[in-house]
Amino acid sequence: MIDRLIIIRGAGDLATGTAIKLHNAGFPLIMLDIEKPTVIRRTVSFAQALFDGRTVVEDVTAVRCSAEDALEKARKGLVAVVADPQGALIEKMHPDVVVDAIIAKKNLGTNKAMAPFTVALGPGFVAGVDVDAVIETKRGHTLGKIITKGSAIANTGIPGIIGGYGKERVMHSPCEGVFRSCRKIGDIVNAGDIIGYVGETPVKTEIAGKLRGILSDGLYVPVHFKLADVDPRGEQTDHTTVSDKARTIAGGVLEVVMNHFYGEFR
Repeated sequence: MIDRLIIIRGAGDLATGTAIKLHNAGFPLIMLDIEKPTVIRRTVSFAQALFDGRTVVEDVTAVRCSAEDALEKARKGLVAVVADPQGALIEKMHPDVVVDAIIAKKNLGTNKAMAPFTVALGPGFVAGVDVDAVIETKRGHTLGKIITKGSAIANTGIPGIIGGYGKERVMHSPCEGVFRSCRKIGDIVNAGDIIGYVGETPVKTEIAGKLRGILSDGLYVPVHFKLADVDPRGEQTDHTTVSDKARTIAGGVLEVVMNHFYGEFR
């Protein structure tokens, strides 16, 4: 076993921002996700390691691992990413902390019995009941707030406003089928541009800006599945580094984890 081991459920962009913050503070990490993650912000998601074997975000390296070699990689200072959606590795590894960063807007099974200290990001959890602490994920004044009693703000289903746009920023599948892209992350697009296809049905962006996220090719998607995200700020948007939202949430996680290990959290 490793002292102060943290296991993070989920390896998308918010989970990755959290992992980088914890990694840079010296904590060994293992991240768990599904076999073929459906993240769209792939340039800033350690989930991409499950496709490519290895990925680097802000000079932190994540590698795909089996359950057997995850601890070894974590000991070496790498972020170990394991295909384990059910979290079976948690019981085997006995981590000191579990962070649920799946961002499913509901609890997919994380509970306080999983580790001495448990944290969850966003709605779907009750601090003090399901987990020890919840971190607010809704953009606004309370983003990143540590909640020790109660829940995060309920999911509205409407993306946060960036550059005056909310739901218009996000593209969803018009039908079910296999997705294939015809643009790449970082491309500048105009309103009405086709960014990919679900089957033979085109997927178009409503607004102009920089394509900062798009689903991996070849994945089967149901109707209204999130496929891509356009940032209306265009060229000034950095699609290669952790977002301001992810950094703020990560700060909340680091604070509460540090309090758990080294302080008396109230």
